[in-house]
Amino acid sequence: MKLHSEVPEDKVTKVLDEFQGPLYQRPPVRSSVKRQLRTRTIYYIDFFEMEERNVLFKVGCEAGTYIRKLCYDVGEVLGCGAHMQELRRTRVGPFVEDESLVTLHDLSYLFSQWQETKDEGMLRKFVYPMEKALELMPKIHVRDSTVDALCHGAHLAAPGVLSLDSGIRIGDAVAVFTQKGEAVALSKATVSSASILKMDHGFVAKTQRVLMPRGIYPKMWRSSQ
Repeated sequence: MKLHSEVPEDKVTKVLDEFQGPLYQRPPVRSSVKRQLRTRTIYYIDFFEMEERNVLFKVGCEAGTYIRKLCYDVGEVLGCGAHMQELRRTRVGPFVEDESLVTLHDLSYLFSQWQETKDEGMLRKFVYPMEKALELMPKIHVRDSTVDALCHGAHLAAPGVLSLDSGIRIGDAVAVFTQKGEAVALSKATVSSASILKMDHGFVAKTQRVLMPRGIYPKMWRSSQ
């Protein structure tokens, strides 16, 4: 963050602390979303150092938080004005900078090696399976007999549930997996985890997006025709 005038370091750190927790944000004029007031959570702000008017800090925040708007708002509270000078994204969901990043040079080398060997293990060094992106989502594992129906867009019914994570609430986005850990679909829970455990019929989640191609698992359902 670049301050527009000199401010004591202790004042900067104090104001940064005040921005931790839930806050209101209106996206900047130049943004990809509608400019309406919304709430986002700042989980932490770690102050690193300050050199003249340059402030280096690390932010852990909810998805959809605008850091350039955060810098602007901090500058307003400080009374000097400020803007985001540089942004480095170190984590997105389960993808962490130290573990997931691949340089373009490494990508070029690994791809050329794969072209020569056709070794899929080489691909796995820079192409992750889609299940990796769903690691932090609450999960419902289903029976094999349920999979193909979900692949055709059916909603998930209670008899098809094999196991599930605790803490799922009505309206939560959930990832539906096979017993083998293969991603089937993204759904929206219509009942809570506690209720699902007690149900023997009825829908428990509405399918929002199918991830697995049809026909991977055998068809175990009857069509209306």
